[in-house]
Amino acid sequence: MTEQHLPPDAPLISMPALTPAALRSAVAQIAPARLPEFGEHLDRAAEQAAEQSTITPLRAFLQYWGEFIAVQRFPRRAARLQELEAAADAATDPDTLTRLASEIRRILAEARREVAA
Repeated sequence: MTEQHLPPDAPLISMPALTPAALRSAVAQIAPARLPEFGEHLDRAAEQAAEQSTITPLRAFLQYWGEFIAVQRFPRRAARLQELEAAADAATDPDTLTRLASEIRRILAEARREVAA
């Protein structure tokens, strides 16, 4: 079997539906090491939803993991975000930190738009 070569900016997977099952499947495909975290987060969200008699924690869970997938499904975007976060952690200059934070916000806003689409 030959390896499929994708264009450099092509997504690894399609954007999944915002359901626990679809997001779990997406995490398993592109970030399997994060599956335990996904399961723990889902459990906490379900417990909080039951305790608070609201679906808000579940909506927040779906939004968080939807945005995570929106970023991670594009390898260049995911790598750039990781690069920016590492640089921000090490930054000491306020102007540099402002510039880095601005680009991080832009990437996350793009992911939010994809989730909302």
